[in-house]
Amino acid sequence: MTTPLRSASHFQLQVDGKLATVTLNRPDKKNPLTFESYAELTGFFRQLQYDDAVKAVVVTGAGGNFCSGGDVFEIIEPLLSKDTKGLMRFTEMTGDLVKAMRACPQPVIAAIDGVCVGAGAIIAMASDLRLGTARAKVAFLFNKVGLAGCDMGACAMLPRIIGYGRASELLFTGRVMGGEEAERWGFFTRLCAPESVLADATALAGEIAAGPTFANDITKKMLAMEWAMSIEEAIKAEAVAQALCMTTQDFRRAYEAFAARQKPVFFGD
Repeated sequence: MTTPLRSASHFQLQVDGKLATVTLNRPDKKNPLTFESYAELTGFFRQLQYDDAVKAVVVTGAGGNFCSGGDVFEIIEPLLSKDTKGLMRFTEMTGDLVKAMRACPQPVIAAIDGVCVGAGAIIAMASDLRLGTARAKVAFLFNKVGLAGCDMGACAMLPRIIGYGRASELLFTGRVMGGEEAERWGFFTRLCAPESVLADATALAGEIAAGPTFANDITKKMLAMEWAMSIEEAIKAEAVAQALCMTTQDFRRAYEAFAARQKPVFFGD
């Protein structure tokens, strides 16, 4: 059993009861990622698979911005001297962060304000829910630096969030998507005031964390698995998944609370 991570060196981590809050904390540079922060974030999300205490995660950035992507001088510049093998190691490493976020059973809610570009936009995309502000600036700007839009799963995931045509435009042009457009297109779940976006995301995470943990885990897994299924396969898979949920004590508690005209309290078993 892996010991759950409760402190971090390359981002700020706060665990309060059922909630973990990850804060990208380099506000002087708009919270860019480094090789070290990539690795530590990936390790954190991987360990969440074995963490029974944390039920939901909030990801945000310090200083009025979410994340400006990979640090130009600490990541981009060193990449220019790497050979193909070294570059493959890097791109696989960055993709591992998305895989870890998608594999962890806890719903991940992003609180997005200000700059959210490059790998920062990918972290937002990889989250299960995204709350943003009108002044947020989201850009998958790989095209702007001579790279393809197919970075860290963007060509697979972004069309499923906002649609093929809209995703194609953003990935081919690298243009900025403003907060109101992001909400209108479905990238943001809703818009919040800058001063309340983190509190709103935390409140939503708390609401989810108070729900049936096993069932939420199943929902996240099925949302991912059913991308590659036919309708017939999905219905069969959901029948199995729902039957498993019906074996939990949370399902029984919900019935008993309904019968007693009370609000159910879930314990994740």
